Amino acid sequence: MKTFLVSRTDAIGDLVLTLPLCGWLKQQFPGCRVVLLGRDYTRAVAAACPAIDAFLSDDELRKQSEAQQVATLRDLRADVCLHVFPSRRLAALAQRADIPLRIGTRSRWFHWLSCNRLVALSRRHSPLHEAQLNLLLLRPLGLSSVPTLPELVLLGGLVPTETLRAETAALLRREWPGQLNIILHPRSRGHGREWGLAHFGDLARALHARGHRVLVTGTQAEGDSLREWLTEHAAVLTDMTGRLDLPQFLAFIGAADGLVASGTGPLHLAAALGRHALGLFPPMRPIHPGRWAPLGPRAEFLVIDQPNCQECRTDAAACRCIKALEPALVLARVLAWQPLPPAYL
Repeated sequence: MKTFLVSRTDAIGDLVLTLPLCGWLKQQFPGCRVVLLGRDYTRAVAAACPAIDAFLSDDELRKQSEAQQVATLRDLRADVCLHVFPSRRLAALAQRADIPLRIGTRSRWFHWLSCNRLVALSRRHSPLHEAQLNLLLLRPLGLSSVPTLPELVLLGGLVPTETLRAETAALLRREWPGQLNIILHPRSRGHGREWGLAHFGDLARALHARGHRVLVTGTQAEGDSLREWLTEHAAVLTDMTGRLDLPQFLAFIGAADGLVASGTGPLHLAAALGRHALGLFPPMRPIHPGRWAPLGPRAEFLVIDQPNCQECRTDAAACRCIKALEPALVLARVLAWQPLPPAYL
């Protein structure tokens, strides 16, 4: 096995939890080449992962004719294609490109037509973490054991590829030795249950009152949706929404001390960068922390102690289970953190 093509064309958080698979391949097949097939907006994450050797953009691939797409995949000379995120189109292209070993799950009917190795894999009801579930796809390669989560933490780390711009780095300059630079990421773009602006506001005020710096991140669209709340709390936080592209966002997280968010991409980025990362989760399957907890040396999560939040299934915006996490509880976790040197030093 010399070249592995790992197909993961969905969200950033999902990709981050696929990085341990790439690291595991590197460990089990020394000298192998790992190529990630992903969306353009995840390119910077792939570049920051030492376990990934090359990136193939599916957005660029789609601009080609079908014959050109097949030729592009064939030129990779991949020995194995791992369909971590199922795509009927990409599965068919990999087959036409004559990639010798094409691995997919049995639960997708099109994999029966395009893959020559099928894995029985049910994510929704499995007790395994998402990163461990991804590794089950490696069974046809003779890798039947599943590493523990602490083992996976060592395999999926990120290192920023850019140095933080000077004007942004100046915002993080400590005014006293124990001061923390804390990123709050209130929105989740539908990828996690949101804790609520009222709670984030209480947390921001409490951190500011103790002399710590609070910085709020998000896309430009998320910033626009937060405009009234950001204005209301302007005295206790710094608005960073819409100001950073992904490479600089990685550098920014890597220069801060920690991040608080629901189960969304930035939480997983912070964990993989080795920062303090506190995830706020509901207990409801399949979005509970048993499946989606952040993986990192300083990653942690909070979830209320109840079996399931079935009542919240019909209205995600009104999820009472995640809002039952009191700001004082989150504050106590953050205040236990220690200042960290930048991740890129």
